[in-house]
Amino acid sequence: MGGMGHLYLVRHGQASFGAADYDQLSPLGQRQSERLGEYLAAKGLQFEAVITGTLKRHAQTWAGIAQGAGLAHEPLAWPGLNEYDSDALIRAIHPAPLPRPDTPELYRQYFRLLRDGMTQWMNGVVSPQGMPAYLDFVQGVRGALDHVRTTHSGNVLIISSGGPIATAVGQVLGTTPEATIELNMRIRNTALTEMAFTPKRHALLTFNTLPHLDDAASASWVTYA
Repeated sequence: MGGMGHLYLVRHGQASFGAADYDQLSPLGQRQSERLGEYLAAKGLQFEAVITGTLKRHAQTWAGIAQGAGLAHEPLAWPGLNEYDSDALIRAIHPAPLPRPDTPELYRQYFRLLRDGMTQWMNGVVSPQGMPAYLDFVQGVRGALDHVRTTHSGNVLIISSGGPIATAVGQVLGTTPEATIELNMRIRNTALTEMAFTPKRHALLTFNTLPHLDDAASASWVTYA
């Protein structure tokens, strides 16, 4: 298909959920990233450009992919691809400090509160501290998509987080904020979401796939946080 580019959106590898600094890949997250790089190299994929958010876990995921694939691009840092602040979202609706989510019940409570906080933020009910308005967050993601389709015509790799990737898919499909939250909650670490694009528009091809972990030996490598 002439003039059609392919955009690969990758969620970062497993980060350090429940640790003092979440924004850090776990050792498994590092391995997931390298495995994805090996998979991309085995497919023979070359990239015209690499774009990442500015968080540590994005840079570390790119480092793992680059190592696994033998790539040496200098990525373009795009702040609009950064994740929302989940702790700020929760604090906006539940100001009292939460215990560390280290039991299944506390983990479920954390994600229940996160979903509520996200819904209220998307609907303009709360303005979490230090966070953009939801429409500005969406605009940051749209800006990255617009940049890709107006600047590139080959393969582009974006490394970001669950929120921006779900938002990108939601923008392309025209989903409600509620549906975007459901997409967001399901995105797995180092999952690939693929879009075709022309200068005019993006089209979704695949969502949230893990071809690099698609064997029995890798079942324990599939993570969500």
